[in-house]
Amino acid sequence: MDEMAMFTLARVLHVAGVVLWIGGVAFVTTVLIPALRRLPEADQRMDLFEQLEGRFALQARIVTVITGASGYYLLHVLEAWDRYQSLQFWWMHLMTAIWGIFTLVLFVLEPLFLHRWFHEQAKIDSEKTFARVHRMHKVLLSLSLLAVAGAVAGSHGYQFSFL
Repeated sequence: MDEMAMFTLARVLHVAGVVLWIGGVAFVTTVLIPALRRLPEADQRMDLFEQLEGRFALQARIVTVITGASGYYLLHVLEAWDRYQSLQFWWMHLMTAIWGIFTLVLFVLEPLFLHRWFHEQAKIDSEKTFARVHRMHKVLLSLSLLAVAGAVAGSHGYQFSFL
């Protein structure tokens, strides 16, 4: 495969990965968690969350790896590492930070203790625990959407006037 085809494939994988990943976060944040919070039975809420979120976690792990690897490749080919030294490319900083947070949560924190902590807290006070998880998802989704908007505008040459 020639260099241009590789670059195009990397960009396609990067954008598709972001769509699947952040789209999934949007679904969990705006549909799944609110629906679960309305369920009257705490056990039912927890069981359904485990079934559905567990399937999405696998998808999220796969697409964050694809997104990270393709993003690294794009930075390498474009020789764009110096963009991290300029606030003009704030969206790259945010995009990388969001990726880092999700990667840390999905591959380190969740397997080590977050999964267990969530179960323990949900047994104590399911409503409070789901409210806390929902707030966290809202913050991460908002930051993710800001990064996506900034990346689309910035990659098409838009210069933000506040910089």
